[in-house]
Amino acid sequence: MNQVLDILINGLALGSVYALVALGFVIIFKASGVMNFAQGSMLLFGGYLTAVLHEHIGFLAALAVGVLATAVLAGAVDRLLLRGLDPSQHHILTILTIGVDILIVTELARRIGGDLLSLGDPWGNEVVALGGVTVPVSRIACIVVSVLVIGAVFAAFRYSSWGLSLRAAAEDREAAALMGIPLSRIRTLAWCLAGALAALAALFLTAFPAPGLERTTGQIALKAFPAAILGGMTSPPGALVGSLLIGVTEALAAGYQSELSGFGRGLGDVAPYLVMITVLLIRPHGLLGTKEAVRV
Repeated sequence: MNQVLDILINGLALGSVYALVALGFVIIFKASGVMNFAQGSMLLFGGYLTAVLHEHIGFLAALAVGVLATAVLAGAVDRLLLRGLDPSQHHILTILTIGVDILIVTELARRIGGDLLSLGDPWGNEVVALGGVTVPVSRIACIVVSVLVIGAVFAAFRYSSWGLSLRAAAEDREAAALMGIPLSRIRTLAWCLAGALAALAALFLTAFPAPGLERTTGQIALKAFPAAILGGMTSPPGALVGSLLIGVTEALAAGYQSELSGFGRGLGDVAPYLVMITVLLIRPHGLLGTKEAVRV
């Protein structure tokens, strides 16, 4: 029973982190129709800034700088690199984000080298006893902060003018433009929000019991991509559901690795993709995604 509870808490914590990144994928896709494969590099950028600044200006200030700088970088990618291209050529824009990711990751990997960087989080390696199991405080903080942030994002979708405009643009871009909705501003704000969420996710991906930030940390973030696909690329609630499912599945595969040794080592690394493929064979549009109606 204790093992199940431990796995469940770890799975929820992982799913919470993946949800922050997966929401970024979904928000950008809804706003611009682009699958942004630069999310991993945005996460690495935000984490790197927090890591190098926290000793000089303190943890909270460094985290704020990392989140805001990553939001600005993501918005700049949209404004400077993608804006001049044909917005209907989604596949070209998606490929361009891969190039952006390679450039940013290459430079950050050069700066990080073989080091392991701490982001200076206040929880350190503290643990608490919860239901008979020992749980890192960072896991609890991850779940609590993610719930608050995701709740705020969902509230923005539902109640803010930006959220209403984003939903209108996702339904029909031409009609939204004719109604005076500033599509370019809505799109840039979506990219900025996705970048900020990725930078925040870096904090919990690198906190104890993880060893810290390394040059490959951005690759871990790409596990959130199956979560976004699994839930449906047009559905923010689907991204949340898909992320929790992926997180719990990965934790189960890692927790019962010895019992699953017949499938080979490292099953937890491929489990998210196995779940994605299985679900998409049954529901090609994702768990909560909707099928588009195409007029012919």
